[in-house]
Amino acid sequence: MAKHDHFERRHSSTVSRRTFVAAAAGAGAMALGPRGARADAQVAAPPSTITSPPRDFGPNGPPNVYFTDADVLTIDPSFDGLRQPNAPIQRLWTGALWSEGPAWNAQGRYLVWSDIPNNRQLRWLEDDGRVSVFRAPSNNSNGNTFDFQGRQISCEHLTRRVSRYELDGTVTIIADNYNGKHLNSPNDVVPHPDGSIWFTDPPYGSQLYEGTVDAVGGPGNPGHINPRIGQPGGFTPFKRELPTNCYRWDPSGKLDIVVTEDQIPDPNGICFSPDYKKLYVISTGKGPGDTGPGGQGNIYVFDVGADNKLSNQKLYTDCVVDGIKCGPDGMRSDVDGNMWVSSNAGRNVGYSGVTVWNPAGKLIGRVRIPEVVGNLCFGGPKRNRLFMAGSQSLYALYTGTQGAAPG
Repeated sequence: MAKHDHFERRHSSTVSRRTFVAAAAGAGAMALGPRGARADAQVAAPPSTITSPPRDFGPNGPPNVYFTDADVLTIDPSFDGLRQPNAPIQRLWTGALWSEGPAWNAQGRYLVWSDIPNNRQLRWLEDDGRVSVFRAPSNNSNGNTFDFQGRQISCEHLTRRVSRYELDGTVTIIADNYNGKHLNSPNDVVPHPDGSIWFTDPPYGSQLYEGTVDAVGGPGNPGHINPRIGQPGGFTPFKRELPTNCYRWDPSGKLDIVVTEDQIPDPNGICFSPDYKKLYVISTGKGPGDTGPGGQGNIYVFDVGADNKLSNQKLYTDCVVDGIKCGPDGMRSDVDGNMWVSSNAGRNVGYSGVTVWNPAGKLIGRVRIPEVVGNLCFGGPKRNRLFMAGSQSLYALYTGTQGAAPG
């Protein structure tokens, strides 16, 4: 048996013969003798992303009758306390083109996330599971979060800015330029208790599918693509003017670079530790018009000083699992400082989903789903439910821990 099946082995003595026979028969795993007596019983392997035919995660698929979900894997025993053994992975909804930026609104008990190519934000209601269009157009929004006052903050590809949706219904532009030069395409964002907003600014929005290309002559437009097609009248395309930095917006309105492109090229996901003493940043692959080295698919960690200055940059993890690059995109921390990281493993079946790393950067667990995961967050009334934005779908899994911080 695989290492992650030790829970079943440990608890097999508590399963009654009646329960065992019913489960085995339902799975087609019971061999019966000529008189119907049990002959040589075997428990079938649970359905999984790696089985053929593959598992159906949707509401019409067969129920998960195994005590532990076959696609929630314990790599290190410390992960056992972070998972909910009898909770299945559920696909809550499908129908997006590229899902990103899930964020949980605790007061409203809903999840909001971005469907970037469809230029909309979607909302999943916790009370009845209904999904509706929350905001359209969304300016091809990507990352979302909620600050400590419950206000939604969104990173917008099309308008190359970070916006805050106020409680009175107005919209505040948090940042759209640095020293008079337009931002690239803000990607992911995280709030700080001091009121500041920290965000990454790679160039991924400079493409037709997730925003629009640069104005003619910009590094993201070779000169034959018209960025105004499909946009409202009066739309003004921009040229890429800045390196791919990470920024801190202060409530006073000041915008500072906290991580340079030289430190982390093409920064993507961003997350604080629960005590806000460490900042994690994901470096992903090259974006449109990149002439530099591009990202490496790694996660780096910095110490955060009392003056909000970062120091002591270290490689947190290269996200390589079993020799396979589980390309990171977004991440969230639980209350113990473990990092839950989205995984894009390409065509390596069984490695896309979520990887979980302890504060020392050691892999302790994995969640396998049949789609690439762009980002994730914790939510639910107890903040113990992991929501995963698959490429076209929304998945959820109850855990044995809670997510840290709002959003």
